[in-house]
Amino acid sequence: MPIPASKRGYMSGKFGVDIGGNFAGWVFSAEGGHPSSDVVVEKLGPELLQRKHVAGVKYDDINVVCGTGMTRQFWQWVKDSLDHKYSRKDGAIITADYDYKEMSRTNFYHALISEVTLPACDASSKDAAKMTVKVTPETTRVLAPMGGPAISGTLNPPIQKKWLPMNFRFDMQGFEQACKRVNKIEAITIKQKNTENAIGQMRDYEREPAYLEYPNLVITTAESHADVFYKWMQDFVVDGKNGEDMEKTATLEYLTPDLKETLLTLTFYNLGIFKLTPDKVESGSENIRRVKVEMYCEKIMLDYKAVWA
Repeated sequence: MPIPASKRGYMSGKFGVDIGGNFAGWVFSAEGGHPSSDVVVEKLGPELLQRKHVAGVKYDDINVVCGTGMTRQFWQWVKDSLDHKYSRKDGAIITADYDYKEMSRTNFYHALISEVTLPACDASSKDAAKMTVKVTPETTRVLAPMGGPAISGTLNPPIQKKWLPMNFRFDMQGFEQACKRVNKIEAITIKQKNTENAIGQMRDYEREPAYLEYPNLVITTAESHADVFYKWMQDFVVDGKNGEDMEKTATLEYLTPDLKETLLTLTFYNLGIFKLTPDKVESGSENIRRVKVEMYCEKIMLDYKAVWA
């Protein structure tokens, strides 16, 4: 049902991201960035009244859920964050109506990317894949509605390549045949740990990057082709042959629906298996029996160039 023209200006239908004064793309959702403070409770005084006051100002993280239709500048910011370059950005989260006219804006300053979640892969899923990026700002400011013409750069937005969780390619050296039978890969969340430093007479906090925290890689493959994983488990865990030379490197490619183009590539370094769990045995079941393989990971690299090929 179409939105009546009289109501379009009062409804938020679009969320966009601005980075450094340049429109970076429309997103599925965006939230956060609000100021808050801790409440300090003082010790009881002679008057037996428990006094309270607020401490320094903090700002909530901003969560952005997006697809592939973001600008090169946005993807480079994500890549830099995973490459230990810790690029800080000023920008804004823009709320617009269905006519692409700005309704409100939350500006953020000196922001770091503190978390990136790549979607799970599932050969049976037909839903759209979405990436979540968490941005940690030092300060934010909410501006009043601006109105006026459509947001610059949005009248002819670039065509967003379709991204589905069912379209992926996983490969690991020496495990090629088993990897062809992988039907699921759990979501991958990379976290940037940040520290907070109070700044003298200022009530805001300065954010400083500390280190990256990489998740385990968890895949599911057919048990009929999992012999190499069983052998690796025996050698690596049971027999204790788990030196660096026994660790593996793997790649995960998110593909277009026709499987001809690669949207994003993740490279996993120094993988080590630590758990292997077969499916529960059920009498009379006709399902393909599968095995879940869990591996630790020391480093993950992102390549986004194929999005712009």
